[in-house]
Amino acid sequence: PEVSLTINKKPLIAEVAATDNSRTTGLMHRRMLPENRGMLFVFPSTAPLSFWMMNTHVPLSIAFLDDAGVIINIDDMKPLTTDPHPSTRPARYALEMNQGWFAKHGIKAGAKVEGIEKAPPAH
Repeated sequence: PEVSLTINKKPLIAEVAATDNSRTTGLMHRRMLPENRGMLFVFPSTAPLSFWMMNTHVPLSIAFLDDAGVIINIDDMKPLTTDPHPSTRPARYALEMNQGWFAKHGIKAGAKVEGIEKAPPAH
């Protein structure tokens, strides 16, 4: 499934990873990610989250979001590494975009992701 989101009036389309399997696979093995497209990871509850880039070829930036869709922190991730990229506090969602996408659009911690309520729930 996909969901239309907006951050600071910038629209994007995100594939939704709301199952254990889709969250585990994420964007692994892909060679490119189209502009203004990403992946929204939906978790069943708020918890400390940490991501890595094993088998992920595309450089990504990740934003961790709270229950209301407010960005907690953003981190850049290097392809094909197992370096941990944690949320700075418990998060409910993570949004991966092409590396630099958030910075390019002036999006920082504290910005609200609009439309997150339209995403399928975690299961």
